[in-house]
Amino acid sequence: MKFLPTQKQSLILLALMVLMMATRFHHFGTMLHLPDASMAIFFVAGFYLAGTVALPILILEAGVIDYIAISMAGVSDFCVTPAYSMLIFAYGALWYGGVLFARKFYKPSLSAVLPAALIALASCLVSFLISNGSFYWMGGRYTDPNFAQFVERFFQYMPSFVSVSMAYIAAFGVVHALGVIALGDKSAAGERKI
Repeated sequence: MKFLPTQKQSLILLALMVLMMATRFHHFGTMLHLPDASMAIFFVAGFYLAGTVALPILILEAGVIDYIAISMAGVSDFCVTPAYSMLIFAYGALWYGGVLFARKFYKPSLSAVLPAALIALASCLVSFLISNGSFYWMGGRYTDPNFAQFVERFFQYMPSFVSVSMAYIAAFGVVHALGVIALGDKSAAGERKI
């Protein structure tokens, strides 16, 4: 385990940071902007960058982007409540999902697709439950929070957030698979551990 990323891991971290910077301002996406890739980025970072300082760096970047978006770019601060700090745990669920898949289930073959999809889906659902639940129950935006309304709002927003994240994770998986093909099984598997 290395605390500081290797040169190859640093390139992966830089690419993930650029993607977050490019997509985080527009959480839902538009015709001109890609939807937010943050949830997928934390899962993929856990897969490639476990044991490094990447998790706190990415969390810090997310916070800085949100601050700039709100204070300088006119983005609404509606979601910034006392519950905002719970994003650390939401992103941690994704990170550790990526770590779990990398350490226990990854192999450079098609048989890894199902475990990857299931772990990614579970990680995205847990992450969304943490972020959405903390916002609903701790955010102070609802005068009379109740379980029925929480469930309704959860199912209203969850499909969009989770499907976007899963699409990004699938795209990362395709890129990884192409790398496995291009580099050969042994080399690509070694590259993942870096």
